[in-house]
Amino acid sequence: MFQLTCPGKQCIKNDVLSGLTVALALVPEAVAFAFVAGVEPLVGLYAAFMMGLITSVIGGRPGMISGATGAMAVVMVALVAEHGVEYLFAAVLLAGVIQISAGLLRLGKFIRLVPHPVMLGFVNGLAIVIFLAQLKQFQIPGEAGELVWLGGSQIWIMLGLVAITMAIIHYLPKLTAAVPASLVAIVSVTLAVILLDLDTRLVQDVLRDLSGDPAATIAGGLPEFHLPMVPFNMETLQIVLPYAIILAGVGLIESLLTMSLIDELTETRGRGNKECIGQGVGNTVNGLFGGMGGCAMIGQSLININSGGRGRLSGISAALFLLAFILFGASLIEMIPVAVLVGVMFIVVLGTFEWASFRLIGRIPLADTFVGILVAVVTVLTDLAIAVIVGVIVSALVFAWEHAKHIHADTHTDKYGIKYYKLKGPLFFGSMQNFADLFDPRNDPHEVIVDFADARVYDHSGLEAIDALADRYMRAQKALHIRHLSQECQNLLVKAGNLVEVNMMEDPIYRVADDRVA
Repeated sequence: MFQLTCPGKQCIKNDVLSGLTVALALVPEAVAFAFVAGVEPLVGLYAAFMMGLITSVIGGRPGMISGATGAMAVVMVALVAEHGVEYLFAAVLLAGVIQISAGLLRLGKFIRLVPHPVMLGFVNGLAIVIFLAQLKQFQIPGEAGELVWLGGSQIWIMLGLVAITMAIIHYLPKLTAAVPASLVAIVSVTLAVILLDLDTRLVQDVLRDLSGDPAATIAGGLPEFHLPMVPFNMETLQIVLPYAIILAGVGLIESLLTMSLIDELTETRGRGNKECIGQGVGNTVNGLFGGMGGCAMIGQSLININSGGRGRLSGISAALFLLAFILFGASLIEMIPVAVLVGVMFIVVLGTFEWASFRLIGRIPLADTFVGILVAVVTVLTDLAIAVIVGVIVSALVFAWEHAKHIHADTHTDKYGIKYYKLKGPLFFGSMQNFADLFDPRNDPHEVIVDFADARVYDHSGLEAIDALADRYMRAQKALHIRHLSQECQNLLVKAGNLVEVNMMEDPIYRVADDRVA
């Protein structure tokens, strides 16, 4: 059931005002990411509008904000530089179709496989990335075209405005929660800069610096339907498909991880598969209406949540306010001091970083600490998607290594000279060697019984380990009996032959990850 916002006028007010705050913060980032990708500012602004509106209406996480993002922009650079913006629109369109397919196939649930240390590294690395991105606002083009740091009174004015903005956002909620503190900070500091005629950089200055055009502006019209002007043939598909797959993967990983973070903050649960479809529809529409596409934006999502935005109306309001800025209010938005937006994002950084992770050092396994730091570092050096993938792989390998040590056997020999191995623990690819080392066919008695009642075989490698054990005892001309092994394992053991003892009344029933037919 579609629910625009929570019941009550207060919820509507919070969502609308929070949406306005988010829209103000969206403008410079959308423009910056557009230039990163090598496209016009309006392409980034249209993407922020369309992604924000569509995902807010049909996505799976109310209150989460989507738009043009840096993680996807860096993937687009090579495609735009080599083939042009029309191929970008085609790639974004195809990426949207892939994301919709992922949602229909219910692949969103796999976000549950991301371990908590990876999530910690993700948010910490992202906080660092957001912080470093704001430092660029303290730089201006020099005489030779290179970026140089602000100096003189300009740097002190900007630092002072940043500090005042952060102070308002931090202390105002203690006095009143009637309006979002971030919105009050943006409006009040902007008015102060205008009235006092302070010499500080404005959003308009950022547009000029990024584009090199003194007349650069965010003003424009409505997005228009536009089929990508590319040849519809296999050659085009070969060009755009690799980019589309990467864009779809990066977008879904960042969106689903942001959704998990918002779930934790709001103590609610989003719908991952529905969010995949929402992101996919948003990117598909972008490809058809001249937008650069995008995904969930953790910084803007946190601004929205911290400003009181919880319902779908907050994201819809942000998108509509952004469109209003493009159509009617460009001159007003371009008057906002950059320092104000930097202050807002610094508050986001402080709220995003998991400061408690420092207290966990020495209290959690060293491997988990390593994974968290690794993901944070890779996030800063590359991008979020690669960092998460690396973190999941390393966590899986650590898990396999640790559990490989858990297999062991209790042994005894009865009065008839039969030796019993009572196994305990998992048998899989990581524990094969430890499993083999438990047995001594050369010195064992003529008859041996291996009991799997307290053990489990998890994959093909485990089956091969049992096959190899049976071979070792056959070469030693000794009888091996295997008990309490599941029927599927018994059927898959092709070498053990009649050495496998079948007892269907006691044997467990479970499935093994194996590609052979039973």
